Amino acid sequence: QVQVKESGGGLVQAGGSLRLSCEVSGNFRSYTLGWFRQRPGEMREFVASDYWVANLTEYADFVKGRFTISKDAAKNMVLLQMNNLEPDDTALYYCAGRPYYQRYSHDGFNTWGQGTQVTVSS
Repeated sequence: QVQVKESGGGLVQAGGSLRLSCEVSGNFRSYTLGWFRQRPGEMREFVASDYWVANLTEYADFVKGRFTISKDAAKNMVLLQMNNLEPDDTALYYCAGRPYYQRYSHDGFNTWGQGTQVTVSS
């Protein structure tokens, strides 16, 4: 059974940076790992994803050039480096997993963490 657990959220000023970490356990070698977020009063939305066994990254249009998803294979972790943060990035950020790769699809994620809060002040 695959499990994910996020960490690294916090309070940061606009223009600042944060790095979120997602620790992954279980049989996840065939998984796509992703980051989603839910802003106050909004639906949960896709942020970024990567296929564990290959560098097949995808990003939401609103984060391109500011956020970078990466893997630390030695630590079984997926990272989300967030730079130039804006108040609109304030959200609960979730790590999620899906047991396959499908290009340009952000559905089918069936493993979720509890989320980590990111708050960006203006």
